[in-house]
Amino acid sequence: MKKIVEKSLENAISYKEYKDLVKNLLAENKSTGPNQSEDLTNYSLLNDRRMKRLDKTIKIAEEIVEEIQKVKEPQTWLVITEGWCGDAAQNLPVINKMAELNDQIDLKLVLRDENLALMDLFLTNGGSAIPKLIVLDKESNVINTWGPRPTVATNMVAAYKAEHGSLDADFKQDLQVWYNKNKGKSTQEDFVNILKNTLAKEL
Repeated sequence: MKKIVEKSLENAISYKEYKDLVKNLLAENKSTGPNQSEDLTNYSLLNDRRMKRLDKTIKIAEEIVEEIQKVKEPQTWLVITEGWCGDAAQNLPVINKMAELNDQIDLKLVLRDENLALMDLFLTNGGSAIPKLIVLDKESNVINTWGPRPTVATNMVAAYKAEHGSLDADFKQDLQVWYNKNKGKSTQEDFVNILKNTLAKEL
């Protein structure tokens, strides 16, 4: 596992580089990943706008600020993502805002379909769901994971699948509405628990 993680880190890019990559591909009517379609490009375009808006509007709660500032040892937050992924677009700006609060935290991103060996190590219910965040210590050991959605959204998905069997377009629209109303609060709450657990392990 460690070799795969370290290999993926060699290909990792910053949040700004990721946004630039998505924007530059859109200029060519493309999305990230080997599969290209009009739908994926349209999703990427929507997500590009969404991230730009969230970068300006997301606020990190004081409780989360305090918890993040308690991190005293270097960490890497390695996120597996793709530009067409709606959940990634809703959560990456929140994750980036939190990472920026502490110089000990280094946020890095990799594309899922270029890092399948890494993705296979961090499946969700057997699926390659993204975004997936892997918290690494300074020696690239995995100390925690998160994703692909905040806990509240994960429970919404599970309940809908239990009743309807699969996610349809109506639910996906409802999920985006929930994200817009939630304003990143659920993601931040998840990260408080991640950080508390990580700090407890260090003591």
